[in-house]
Amino acid sequence: MARGKKQNPFAARKRQKREIGNPPDRRSEPYKEIERDNACFIKYYQLQRICANEEEWRQFLEKIRDNLPVTFRVTGFKDEAKALLKIIETQMFAEYVRGAAELNGLPEEQVQRPLCLPWYPNGMAYQLNLTRKDIRRSESMHRLHNFLIVETAAGNISRQEGVSMIPPVVLDVQPTDKVLDMCAAPGSKTAQLIEALHAAPEEHKIPPGFVLANDVDNNRCYMLVHQAKRLNSPCLLVTNHDSSFFPNMLQTDPATGNKSILKFDKILCDVPCSGDGTLRKNPDIWLKWNLAQAYNLHGVQYRIVRRGAEMLEVGGRLVYSTCSMNPIENEAVVQRIIKDSGGALELVNASQLVPGLKYNPGMTDWQLATKEVDAVFKTFDEVPESLHTIIRPSMFPLPAEEMTAIGIEKCMRILPHMQDTGGFFVAVIEKRRALSFEQNDVKDLEKKVEEKEEQPKEDNPEAEQKSAPWGPQRKRRRLHGFKEDPYIFFGEKDADYDSLQEFYQLDGSFNKRCLLTRCQSDRKKNIYYCSEAIRDLVLNNEHNIKIINTGVKTFVRCENRHTQNPYRLAQEGLQTSNGFIGNCRRIQVERDDLVLLLNCTDPTKPPSTHELKQVTQDRCKELCVGSCILKYVDESFTLFIVGWRGTSSLRAYVAKDETVHILRLLGADVSKFEINKYEKAKEAAAAAAEAANGADGEQKEEENEPETEAEAKPEETQQVAMEV
Repeated sequence: MARGKKQNPFAARKRQKREIGNPPDRRSEPYKEIERDNACFIKYYQLQRICANEEEWRQFLEKIRDNLPVTFRVTGFKDEAKALLKIIETQMFAEYVRGAAELNGLPEEQVQRPLCLPWYPNGMAYQLNLTRKDIRRSESMHRLHNFLIVETAAGNISRQEGVSMIPPVVLDVQPTDKVLDMCAAPGSKTAQLIEALHAAPEEHKIPPGFVLANDVDNNRCYMLVHQAKRLNSPCLLVTNHDSSFFPNMLQTDPATGNKSILKFDKILCDVPCSGDGTLRKNPDIWLKWNLAQAYNLHGVQYRIVRRGAEMLEVGGRLVYSTCSMNPIENEAVVQRIIKDSGGALELVNASQLVPGLKYNPGMTDWQLATKEVDAVFKTFDEVPESLHTIIRPSMFPLPAEEMTAIGIEKCMRILPHMQDTGGFFVAVIEKRRALSFEQNDVKDLEKKVEEKEEQPKEDNPEAEQKSAPWGPQRKRRRLHGFKEDPYIFFGEKDADYDSLQEFYQLDGSFNKRCLLTRCQSDRKKNIYYCSEAIRDLVLNNEHNIKIINTGVKTFVRCENRHTQNPYRLAQEGLQTSNGFIGNCRRIQVERDDLVLLLNCTDPTKPPSTHELKQVTQDRCKELCVGSCILKYVDESFTLFIVGWRGTSSLRAYVAKDETVHILRLLGADVSKFEINKYEKAKEAAAAAAEAANGADGEQKEEENEPETEAEAKPEETQQVAMEV
């Protein structure tokens, strides 16, 4: 090779492969079950005495090495929640018992029934005596699996670990609360907070409070949006920022118009942790668990809860939680923030909010150790100087009298063997007075915001528009995530709103200034709606923090030459807009009509109005072409569905998962929507085998046939050759 010439890495890799030979295909090898054991883990927690005696310790080890059962909860604020719960408790659980009996080879009488979690409000959560693997890979469970997938996608149930539901419950969110979820992704707890916010629809068309969900990871923020959007709340704002340095936010007093620093009524700090409480769900943690993780995370966890305490309103409530059992990440963090607050923060007992939950009180004494747990330290004086940067004095327990004053026993430690769950830690803190280290200078914050607004923008949208013939490009990936589209709210005068108000007879209480779009062109594609509190937050803080998502889709542009208005209603936003729309675009339908409309899966062939009942036909004649609301009234619930009144037809405008959900509520047949992946796999295998057999037959025929014309007629060919 020439001197100084760079070697081609691809060629070198090819040569290396030729020399070594092709490595074995690991996919063909059987999957090796993870060995659920870690000597350091067992030694450390035995040292901490997290169990009262040897028998309990044996139960703990046995349970934490077992797989986690499936748990789910029903979305409680929806009108049809009780009807869905009834279907679950009758039809689905009967299916579950049959499937579990077949799976385990037991008679149905011996199958353990699903457990209603006694501490979850209104009996809306259940635990099944099956693992995720059992449900996902068993043909006898395919109907239950389909049910869970469809209802989860429709936002009617949420599959979530049982102990993970505890922090939002003890936070005790009310519809008027300003709520902050500091480490929100992937979003299951955020969804619970939204449910609690919407728990009183008869009192508030739109809750006065809101949920601000934040996460430091840009990619996980989009996962959070996907999870929370299933609930279609206009009171949600998703942001992307480091929680330990979360900025102060401005709010406007609606009465005076003055600006002040926003303080939250409820804050959830479900902080990043080592996650050893999730060993049953994530067995790979057994392979990599060590104490260094807890030591590294202690400082991060403290900074997050300290920042949360600063942003908490006096009289407000903060919940600190982890899915770890380690006192370094739990009691050590709580004792530190309580001590540093100088009496401004107080631990409270919230056991009355979770009646029936089994838990241990917070630990008052623990020991620290090296990474391999080969040296144990009871005080910081015993720690060698080489470990002083890793093990800090704040990680050790305070003296007994200080622990008593703090009331650390009010914390809740949930261990896996107590009620067949994962491990979890929860501490409920209330703020009695302002903290000495809070920064509440409004003028300084306003000045910073003004400086950011005056800074020249990095991107020139006009230049970007010129460079692309189709206009502004979609989101572009950047170093710190995507550049988000702008949030453009409607002004006092907007031609699109005037046509919407006239066509749908929008109520005067509907705040048009809360409508927004995500594009700068006059031709709006999608129109979203957010609450007044969220609008105020966006306008005051969009230059101060990165906003990922807000608003619920309410109107969608739908060009049709027969309609008087170019926008149709969106099913996602109907939960919000329904209360403001007049009777001019409403059609009340009976069960048979609604079942007929929902069973039409071909949008190009909607049912003719002549197929509907006479009452429905008469009402359709009164409506011009365009979007409408289909109303169905049952004894136990009322449904509102977006429809489209065509020139001679009527169709339901809902997604597939929502369609199946509604048909199930109506007691209709949903078998046409059921997917049995096992039957499909059998059919595909049979088709492949038939194709292979056909190919083999053709090959044999080809082998028996002469290959050339000379072989077919050898005598004639020989005669021709002689003549030539």
